Amino acid sequence: MKVIERQITYGPFLEQLRSAPARILLLDYDGTLAPFCVDRSLAVPYPGVPPLIVRIMSQGTRVVLISGRPVRELLLLSGISPQPEIWGSHGLERLMADGSYEVSSVPAHKDYLVAAAAILRDAGLEDRTEIKPGGVAVHWRGLTPAKAEKLAREVPQLWKPLLDRAPLSLLEFDGGLEIRVAGRGKGDAVRAILKESGPGAAVAYLGDDQTDEDAFQALKGNGLTVLVRPQSRPTAADIWLQPPHELLQFLEEWLRASGGQG
Repeated sequence: MKVIERQITYGPFLEQLRSAPARILLLDYDGTLAPFCVDRSLAVPYPGVPPLIVRIMSQGTRVVLISGRPVRELLLLSGISPQPEIWGSHGLERLMADGSYEVSSVPAHKDYLVAAAAILRDAGLEDRTEIKPGGVAVHWRGLTPAKAEKLAREVPQLWKPLLDRAPLSLLEFDGGLEIRVAGRGKGDAVRAILKESGPGAAVAYLGDDQTDEDAFQALKGNGLTVLVRPQSRPTAADIWLQPPHELLQFLEEWLRASGGQG
């Protein structure tokens, strides 16, 4: 892990993009395409992002959203039409661009997740709880730093009995924690997409927080990894872009390199 002090050029990647037999753009959602919101139902993309992505898709790039959010939320919020391929719930759900849908079954762990949600409810955190396929998250965005730090200390202790006896993992993200079934993650989604892409594809993954590090590692050596956030942090990514201006610039250059007009 290293802190990227300033943007490193991605010119060589754009050259590869121009002549690649296939182009694949992998995108996290919250914090990458959309700024964080206290009300998660209002987290829409930065202005200009959805139409640029639509134009990139029209030039033949396979665009894939890979997010911790459930697929249904991304469909409502992204504003990208026609819809791209979406891997939701950290890769447990997959919605293809043609509308076909599949979800990994996690019935053996359902009772554990119900228990995790009940623990939060009993602690008075029901209004900060999100239940999704394969996981239960608690959000503290919007709280004072002191209250957020208090929850960050207390929630793992509340969930510790479950974590000690169940095949569950604790995942930290920007603004909260998630307890989820062990197994699939964003890196698995990236590896599956790489396997499908064939040799020579130009692939980039854009993400912002700790949940994206698994994806950065999965793509390392096979594509461009991009940290998208206002401030840099220790990361396995190749370059750092500050949204929204540098994010929009990257998408415009992708469009031009793939034959469209920026």
